[in-house]
Amino acid sequence: MTTTNGQWFPPTWPERIRALTAGTLEPVVPRRAATVLLLRDAGGGPAVHMLRRRASMAFAAGAYAYPGGGVDPRDERPVAWAGPAPRTWAARLGEGLDPAEAQAIVCAAVRETFEESGVLLAGPDEASVVADTTGEDWEADRRALVSRELSFADFLARRSLVLRSDLLGPWARWITPEFEERRYDTWFFVTALPPGQRTRDVSGEADRTVWLSPAEAVAGYDRGEMTMLPPTVATLRELLPYGSAAAALEGAAEGRDLTPVLARAGLVGDEIVLTWPGHEEFTKRMGAAE
Repeated sequence: MTTTNGQWFPPTWPERIRALTAGTLEPVVPRRAATVLLLRDAGGGPAVHMLRRRASMAFAAGAYAYPGGGVDPRDERPVAWAGPAPRTWAARLGEGLDPAEAQAIVCAAVRETFEESGVLLAGPDEASVVADTTGEDWEADRRALVSRELSFADFLARRSLVLRSDLLGPWARWITPEFEERRYDTWFFVTALPPGQRTRDVSGEADRTVWLSPAEAVAGYDRGEMTMLPPTVATLRELLPYGSAAAALEGAAEGRDLTPVLARAGLVGDEIVLTWPGHEEFTKRMGAAE
């Protein structure tokens, strides 16, 4: 892995980009995924929960990220649901999605947040949220979800819980570049930490968890002290104008542009030029020796 400031660049990128531009690399089909910017109010504004991925991870090792992961096909199973209907979520999340696919993305966001932070956006009814998920019985269910021994639909049904989709706000959508070996079509959401709940350092994929203000996290990236992928940095910068978690959720409710951001790579002479449309700060130029 190499970095520019705090930006993560795998050493395999130049070779794969050249193969892609030459037409000898077939892009991997991206897997749908969801990730959540979990917010809580701190002094002077919101703080966001972040995890540092273990150095042993195959993708983005050592990078700071949010709780999230791939959609499980079982996330399409019917669940008790509060908030906008899946058909409404399909319209909000992007063209081409049907209600079952949209439900799966929202379920993945809620499930992965519970799996990786212990925070659960569900409650006994459409107006409440569970207040404490720290008992051993909760932990046993969380581990079963992580191992895929238990589906999220069965978990909610067994506990007579309603998924609170109304607590999520759609924030952004990024697709892993075509030259990457592991690709994800990822929807980013924002949510506020429910009253009474607290995050736990339970993710097997992380070696550190922190609560930071967006400004602190961005400054750490700019100084080269915190490694991040472009979508993490971009979504943090987009949080900077908001003075509270509620304000960020209101911003999401106003309707954000969820046009997917997909990196473009081309050759200028023998130099690779890598760009993310609309995000010029991530432009990267790699010479023949890289």
